[in-house]
Amino acid sequence: MTEVTFMKKLIYLLLLCWISNDLLAQQSFPVNGVHDERESSYAFTNATIFTQYNKKIENATLLIREGRVEAVGAGVTIPKEAITIDLKGKYIYPSFIDIYSNYGLPEPKKSERKWSDPPQFISKKKGAYNWNEAIHPEYNAFENFSANEEKAKVYREIGFGTVLSHQKDGIARGSGVLALVGGGKDHEIILKDKASAHYSFRKGNSGQNYPSSLMGSIALLKQTFYDADWYKAAKYTEEYNISLDSWNQLEELPQIMEVRDLLTILRADKLGDEFNVQYTIKANGHEYKRLEAIKATNATLIVPLKYPKAYDVEDPLNALNVSLADMKHWELAPSNAAKLAEAGVKFALTPADLKDMKDFNGNLQKAIKKGLSHEDALKALTQTPAQIVNSYDQVGSLEKGKVANFLITSDSLFTKDCKVYQNWIRGKKYELKKMETTDLAGAYQLKIGKYTNDLEIEGKPDKQKAAIRINDSTKVSVHHHVDEKAISLHFNTAKDSLLKTKLSDGFVRLSGWMDDDNKNWQGRGQLANGEWVEWTAKYKGEVKKDEKKEDKAKDEKKGKDKEKDSDKAKKDEKPGDITYPFIAYGWTEKPTAEAVLFQNATVWTNEEDGILTETDVLIENGKVKAIGEDLEVGAGTKKVDARGKHLTSGIIDEHSHIAISRGVNEGSQASSAEVSIADVVNSEDINIYRQLAGGVTSAQLLHGSANPIGGQSAIIKFRWGLTPEEMKFENADPFIKFALGENVKQSNWGDNNTVRFPQTRMGVEQVYIDHFTRALEYEKAKNNNKNGKPFRRDLELETLLQIINKERFITCHSYVQSEITMLMRVAEQFGFNINTFTHILEGYKIADKMQKHGVAGSTFSDWWAYKYEVIDAIPHNGTIMHEMGVVTSFNSDDAEMGRRLNQEAAKAVKYGGLSEEEAWKFVTLNPAKMLHLDDRVGSIKVGKDADMVLWSDNPLSIYAKAEQTYVDGICYFDLEQDAILRKQINEERNRLVQKMLKIKKGGGETQKPMPKRAKHYHCDTMGE
Repeated sequence: MTEVTFMKKLIYLLLLCWISNDLLAQQSFPVNGVHDERESSYAFTNATIFTQYNKKIENATLLIREGRVEAVGAGVTIPKEAITIDLKGKYIYPSFIDIYSNYGLPEPKKSERKWSDPPQFISKKKGAYNWNEAIHPEYNAFENFSANEEKAKVYREIGFGTVLSHQKDGIARGSGVLALVGGGKDHEIILKDKASAHYSFRKGNSGQNYPSSLMGSIALLKQTFYDADWYKAAKYTEEYNISLDSWNQLEELPQIMEVRDLLTILRADKLGDEFNVQYTIKANGHEYKRLEAIKATNATLIVPLKYPKAYDVEDPLNALNVSLADMKHWELAPSNAAKLAEAGVKFALTPADLKDMKDFNGNLQKAIKKGLSHEDALKALTQTPAQIVNSYDQVGSLEKGKVANFLITSDSLFTKDCKVYQNWIRGKKYELKKMETTDLAGAYQLKIGKYTNDLEIEGKPDKQKAAIRINDSTKVSVHHHVDEKAISLHFNTAKDSLLKTKLSDGFVRLSGWMDDDNKNWQGRGQLANGEWVEWTAKYKGEVKKDEKKEDKAKDEKKGKDKEKDSDKAKKDEKPGDITYPFIAYGWTEKPTAEAVLFQNATVWTNEEDGILTETDVLIENGKVKAIGEDLEVGAGTKKVDARGKHLTSGIIDEHSHIAISRGVNEGSQASSAEVSIADVVNSEDINIYRQLAGGVTSAQLLHGSANPIGGQSAIIKFRWGLTPEEMKFENADPFIKFALGENVKQSNWGDNNTVRFPQTRMGVEQVYIDHFTRALEYEKAKNNNKNGKPFRRDLELETLLQIINKERFITCHSYVQSEITMLMRVAEQFGFNINTFTHILEGYKIADKMQKHGVAGSTFSDWWAYKYEVIDAIPHNGTIMHEMGVVTSFNSDDAEMGRRLNQEAAKAVKYGGLSEEEAWKFVTLNPAKMLHLDDRVGSIKVGKDADMVLWSDNPLSIYAKAEQTYVDGICYFDLEQDAILRKQINEERNRLVQKMLKIKKGGGETQKPMPKRAKHYHCDTMGE
């Protein structure tokens, strides 16, 4: 071999290796058999291509190679080796992305703990993990991921090519994996291993008792944030914790939080703001109810398309089981996505929450019918989900270098009759419906045997119709079928006498093939009489249009469309209004403060002036402006004739459990000082309106009494229809609920609840001493930490320290005098005072000690003997405490009693002979003093908040009605307006009932009305 020949061969070999390396699909798995390293390259031509949700290219080509987009556009050069597919008349769209899935993951392991087992306080998970089983950020979905072809097929059929999958269990759920739903080995379909971090407020399958409430879940997340920061700063020197380490590793990923209800979106965003995290929030489809508040969060939402079925309301009594809110949501739920888009809220759509994912496209059509634009729908299914998980460089559009995930459709994607033919995932075809790509449109000369006829084919390739034209007025339909280059035709000659004469009577069947251009056909066929013949068809050109007929058809279509639009307008009646809150008695327009003059009223001032008769009161800008006779007012002031009526300050309930979401007790530990009712205020509770109707304007929402040290309270004003944050009493001093008695020691809760300390009243005292001692030690350690060593912030101990430092104040659930005395002594031992003993039905026994200690007493008017530890209760209790110099009030502790506190106050006159004026202070000024708010509310005084009530009679009378209730000078309840609202509610219910009856009559699906009982919390209510 010569040197030249050798060098040529060497160069050729090197070139071949270079080419092979460039083309070879690299893989780590061995192949059993013959290797097939051929490139897969396809060119899809003549299509309308949506490269992005808002970018369309007509008559374009999509070129893909090895599962990725190589080029897309109108002038793409097609390489020789590419398989060309003509998609004339077809559309191409990016495949959808679901970023809230558990696809490919095993079911979460359920706790082995049984309901009969004793409480579990600490995680039983083996290893250096978090103390709470609900916190498991160490879980990586990609490590547990395995493709599931059965579920993948469902995803592909509804248009999805990519999913973000995570395990839907726990509060801190770990990382999610971004994967394709196409075929291939698991390692081939994962696009991103750690794509996201996931959280919720639900503990899932954890066997631990804590948390047992929403506020507990929020507190646990807060504490874990602080623990993770401490752990990061300490650099493993204090302990090694896999969970905290994993938590910190996930902080740079997109943070996705699941919520169960509308208001928890706001709670999640508030939590994120506290720790500088912007969550993407998996919502629940009710967001239209609070669009302004939702938009203000700046959060991107993941929105499910889950709608309730109409209710079967044929039986009028059964129909009463359906609330107005549920009826309205049935009607308005499909408009949720459109309203979010209109408000400018960024969102992705998901089939999550659907029992049958195949309902997704139908529900999407409903959303589009309700106003969601095609562009916004496509964006929510492609670009937005890709951007949420920082993967828009790979999926979400059809641009060079991106994964070749796309749909081929017959028409514009979201039109009613659109067919999705194929879903290509990473360049692999998945056929959903048979696609006809051969365009046969045109006029042909059809020769069957010795007879020649005119054949015309019109329409788009997948909707083309063929006919033999006999003359200008007569056509005979021809059924045709194409399979690649094979073609078959058949028609019935009986439909035309001329054809019958030529070709015999009956069906003529032809079978043949087409040339390369599909313009010329030939083959053999059989006439109706069985005779075999040769046949051909030659293309002559386009079908000539009859312009007059076309114009006439267009006019007829316009007329029909107008009729349809008119009929549709009649059928699609205007939906009901969105109200705030979205329940009965909500308002459609936000009420505002007015300048109001109450004239000639009997005014219960609760001040030195006492009760004034024939007196005017002017309120302006939410404050009391003036009190006197014949007050002069400016133009535009509303005047209320109050002659014969009584004007008082609003009632204040020191102890209430209304307006709380998902749990009033976090009783799983002896101390839950870290939890806060303020995190779970429920502005949608109908009891707010009911109590406004009873003259209540403010309340302290208290934690329950399931543990000695309960949770932090929330003080709210009854600003009906506003958001939870807007309801909170601004700059109010912070309080916390403690408890004494039987509830807290849990020894009477059954044999399975004998584990948690304390189990005796002696133990309760020790809990207080121990926790306050630990709080002081915590403070000392914090203050002495001068070397910059990382210090772990403990939310529980910081709250207790606030009490010792007189920055937070105790309201204590109490009954028996010995325990009341004990807690006062414990407080004095640590240098602070108890603020209020609530319930305190034995207060009369130790009123002198209470007065000396400086503690207030909030009691019941005449409750007794409902359990043994209140057997010594007497109805004179309130009067006796008052006369001993104790600031005394009556509270409700009950949703129903809360709206009758005016009558409760009257009982202090009956039992003990207290004056009416002093008795009235039991539910107004005195609770204001207990809550440190008497400089702002509790009496009618110039400069104070205009929280007041106009009564029809003496407010202590059982005949008195609250005619108007004002909070901050805004009338949130009006007796006359209430009558109007009742009528409107009945009308709205009836409208919706009639609409649902039509659905059932038309064969639509309905659901059986089931009674839903609103949960009324009390001190001892456990669970959500």
